[in-house]
Amino acid sequence: MKAAVVLSGCGVNDGAEIHEAVMTLYAIDKAGGTYQVFAPNVMQHHVVNHITGKVSGESRNVMTEAARIARGNIKPMTEYRASDYDALIFPGGFGVAKNLCTYAFDGVECTVDRVVEAAILETHKAHKPIGALCISPVLITRVLGDVKVTIGKDPETIADIESLGGKHEKMGHSQVMTDDKNLIVTSPCYMIEATISDIARDAELLVAAIIDLLKKK
Repeated sequence: MKAAVVLSGCGVNDGAEIHEAVMTLYAIDKAGGTYQVFAPNVMQHHVVNHITGKVSGESRNVMTEAARIARGNIKPMTEYRASDYDALIFPGGFGVAKNLCTYAFDGVECTVDRVVEAAILETHKAHKPIGALCISPVLITRVLGDVKVTIGKDPETIADIESLGGKHEKMGHSQVMTDDKNLIVTSPCYMIEATISDIARDAELLVAAIIDLLKKK
């Protein structure tokens, strides 16, 4: 499998959740696959001090921050082509809901970054799997509508997913939801209290489920 992994910055409160991002990359590599990291070349909504939890006055670029996790091997979302990859995967983190879309601020009325939306639609149209961890299923549902996903068990987020036209299945760690019709694979990760080992298992199961979908094609 050759996967494209989309990051929304660097850090759970204002970017990509680092454990989820790293464990996703690890899971792909462990399964014998390869990956290319992508991120939108846009400014973050804001920057959060991860010690105090308070918003700072700094200004940072999403792709520049995501490059920290990618060790510099990163491409802008504008260069993503579904034809070049077997799957598209979104780790979680508040950056998904702040930088890839505006769900953190606008709820179900959120807008999606146009380049990210185009990547999701292009991948779906090409009948290639899309993986989404943590809060990322909300992004996928906002773009595609009638899909089956899981974000765990949070009632408010579940209600929002259903309001967006999605179908939700309550799940815990070591479980993934596979929408065979739409080729969507989702896992709760840090939407439920977790250890880093839980995240590693969730990421590996998600990647394994994507590989199973590819084998069926």
